[in-house]
Amino acid sequence: MDARLDGGLMPDHLSVMELWRYPVKSLQGERLHSAELGPEGIAGDRQWALFDLETGFGLTARRAPDLLFGAARLRPDGTVEVVLPDGTVTTDDEEISGWVGRRVSLRPAGSAPGRPRYESPDDDLAETSTRWHDWQGAPGAFHDNAGARLSLVTTGTLGTWDRRRFRANVVLEGAGEGGLIGSQVRLGTAVLDVGDPIPRCVMVTRPQPGGIARDTSVLKTIHRERGGDLAVAALVHRPGSVRTGDVLEPA
Repeated sequence: MDARLDGGLMPDHLSVMELWRYPVKSLQGERLHSAELGPEGIAGDRQWALFDLETGFGLTARRAPDLLFGAARLRPDGTVEVVLPDGTVTTDDEEISGWVGRRVSLRPAGSAPGRPRYESPDDDLAETSTRWHDWQGAPGAFHDNAGARLSLVTTGTLGTWDRRRFRANVVLEGAGEGGLIGSQVRLGTAVLDVGDPIPRCVMVTRPQPGGIARDTSVLKTIHRERGGDLAVAALVHRPGSVRTGDVLEPA
């Protein structure tokens, strides 16, 4: 079932179960009790990325799956630190490069002119790929596309899948985020413009910390039953704050 047809009407009751921020693209993030929402989504979300110094591309777990076993967290002063799988806490490019196995640089959003470029497999369903194409991400923070600064998914859509596979910013208790598409909603004191469904790639099949095993059936099921989409994207129409337990309402 295509996500656009999932629900059809705005659900009666959706509330915030979890909030997540991912300071460094493709690394593990932080679960929050509350968050500030601004033009780039959750404050500090996707504000840094690792860049391959040989190719110039931003590095993602599509290309380097081991990135999912590192983590990132914001410091009190608003800067970021990386936690390597062995527990080492660092911001040093050489240390991070030693872990990744290639020369990389940790860069903040806006540190280079133009939109960042990444590599993506020609076949999104393939676990491994020998053919890759380059694509441009969104300007500003390291989101995948300009129409997404926030991602929302409901527990009804996730079913028995581990929500952490999909790296959504907002996990809503209830069913039917497809019914939000094209609407303006209030979440806490913020107002969101809900846009399109989010297409999914091989990243959702990758193993991750916390007992998330490799599972190729996840992406196959999403393509077979949902047209390749899961969760919805949103832009922040009016900044504000949100916390767990807040109820999503029409704006």
